[in-house]
Amino acid sequence: MSLDSLDGVKVMVIDDSNTIRRSAEIFLKQIGCEVILAEDGFDALSKIASHLPDLIFVDIMMPRLDGYQTCSLIKRNSRFKSTPVIMLSSKDGVFDRARGRMVGSDQYLTKPFTQESLVDAVKTYASSGSHSQEAE
Repeated sequence: MSLDSLDGVKVMVIDDSNTIRRSAEIFLKQIGCEVILAEDGFDALSKIASHLPDLIFVDIMMPRLDGYQTCSLIKRNSRFKSTPVIMLSSKDGVFDRARGRMVGSDQYLTKPFTQESLVDAVKTYASSGSHSQEAE
C-alpha cells in the first residue's frame, strides 16, 4: 500500500549534481513515482515534451540554462504552464524565493532536502495536478 497512492506520478528532477539526482530518484521511487532525470535545462526541455511529467523539481544553479530560465521556459509553454515546478537551491534567501515566484515556480525547497520534504511536495501537487485518478 503506498501513501496516498503516488504510484505512477511522473516526476522530473533537473539537477547538474549526480548525487542530488540519485538521492531524489531513490526517495521518489520508494513511494511509487516514475522518475525522469535531466542534468540541465536543455536536457530537461527535450525530455519534458516526450515524458509529460506531472511535477518538476529544478535546481537553480546549473550551467548553460539555470533553474530560473528553465522554469520560465516551461511556464511560457501553454502545454506545460500548469505543470507544478519546484525550485531546488542550497541558498535559502528571500531574493531567490521571490525570483523563483517571478518566473512562475510553485514552491521552493532548500537543499539538502529530506525524503519527507520531497514526498510532501509531491503529495501536495500530485493531488491537485493532472494526475488525479479516482480511487476504486
